[in-house]
Amino acid sequence: MEKRIDDFLSASHRTRRLTNLSLGWGRQLAIWMNSHDEVQYSATKGHVFSLYLNGGGGTSRIDGRGKMGRPGALCIFPEGHSSTWRITEAFQFMHLYVTDEVLRAAFAKTHDQDARRLDISERILIAPGGLEGPLRQMAQASLDGDVFAADVGFSDMVAALTDQPVLLSGGLSQKTIRDVIEWVDANLETNIRLNDLANLAGLSDFHFHRMFRQTCGLSPHNWLTQFRIARAKTLLVNMPTIEVALACGFSSQSHFIRRFKEQVGVTPGRYLRMVPSAKLANPDQSVVDFALTSQQRGGNRGQLQRPDTRTPRMF
Repeated sequence: MEKRIDDFLSASHRTRRLTNLSLGWGRQLAIWMNSHDEVQYSATKGHVFSLYLNGGGGTSRIDGRGKMGRPGALCIFPEGHSSTWRITEAFQFMHLYVTDEVLRAAFAKTHDQDARRLDISERILIAPGGLEGPLRQMAQASLDGDVFAADVGFSDMVAALTDQPVLLSGGLSQKTIRDVIEWVDANLETNIRLNDLANLAGLSDFHFHRMFRQTCGLSPHNWLTQFRIARAKTLLVNMPTIEVALACGFSSQSHFIRRFKEQVGVTPGRYLRMVPSAKLANPDQSVVDFALTSQQRGGNRGQLQRPDTRTPRMF
């Protein structure tokens, strides 16, 4: 059975998980402390973005040619990663765990590119560049238990990811994807079927499903659920939950709440309480717009605070 990196960390009696925040949709945040340990990762499941927060000078990859860690060092562990690490002094680090399909889907949507172009190659103890701000924001959100702020950080991180040249075969054109988005946007409150989308592309249901997943990183069903939830976030600020559910194409309020929590990690009510009060006073700007433009406004949500290591906060 494949294991995530946090499964390997949890197996060590020297590591301590200081925070744990689920963001839904195949994403999770954690802050860890470790000291005087040796940890081995083997053929890991999912991708991991790791940022050293405090310490790290005593941490090194055993086969890493002598490179040592430091505060602010970044590691990217792609799915299937294997390595062994030696830790000779205490340090704290944050991890973002994300599935391959979710990361590729977010990349495709944000960059308007084929999901297969995402560059998710291994990086070990490098300068974080444009990823540092979003990762620190997610670390602070993990400390605060703030899913909304974490979503903003995740959006900014995806915007900072780069592409790679890939010789693509198959998939859908960007024009077809835009046609699908426009049609779904106009018919979101209805019971959308796979055949509706396949007809837009002039393909059979089978071929559309396969080619859509190649290009967008998600199956049409999962992509549509994500689209409905993203729209719901923009409507929650000034509409009752039942009206939001119907406007976004959910069969009932309970169905909407269940899917929202699966995708976001919290209920609609709790998520709404996390939205900054300025957004509630200005409903013309959507929650999604807030997330997409946060990097342009600049700055993190305060400075990362050192957790009380004697009584770690768990979420």
